[in-house]
Amino acid sequence: MRAIALFLVTLGLAACGSSAKPVQLLDLEGLSVSPLLEIDAKARVFVFVRIDCPIANRYMPELERIAAQFKPQEVEFQLVFCEREENADAIRTHLKAYDSSIGALQDPHHALVEFSGVHVTPEAAVYAADGELVYRGRVDDRHVDFGQARAEPTRRDLVLALEEFLAGEPVSVPRTEAVGCYIGATE
Repeated sequence: MRAIALFLVTLGLAACGSSAKPVQLLDLEGLSVSPLLEIDAKARVFVFVRIDCPIANRYMPELERIAAQFKPQEVEFQLVFCEREENADAIRTHLKAYDSSIGALQDPHHALVEFSGVHVTPEAAVYAADGELVYRGRVDDRHVDFGQARAEPTRRDLVLALEEFLAGEPVSVPRTEAVGCYIGATE
């Protein structure tokens, strides 16, 4: 079944004729959206999260700060909840608990998880308006390993990637390893 879905996505990409991708997710109203076909900003940042991930939850205030910092520069942020059992009501409650203004999408079948190549939460994927993946990895290097965290990060990878991209420069470190909660299989 998964091989057929992958074939159909690949076939859709070939038919599309551009670098825009027809990955389907759900918004919190249960409507299907294609977030990579509908980028009307300079960049869209997807941060993959889980309600039950303490590391992702610790990053919620930092993600709000980064999203606010880059909003004037036409960068859109979306939180992508990637666990099947995280329904829209639970996600809304979670967003309210963290006073989050960042938009949220559901990826219960891991369409964007697999397409972006992410493995843990929190992990970010930054796409240019044309659908090109320009950065994938950690928000910063605060978490060295499970149970090992610095008081402050020494490198703010996501911010640096966005600054370089917006300046028209190639992202100097386009991939980093994120530390967080493993994104499990959908079945």
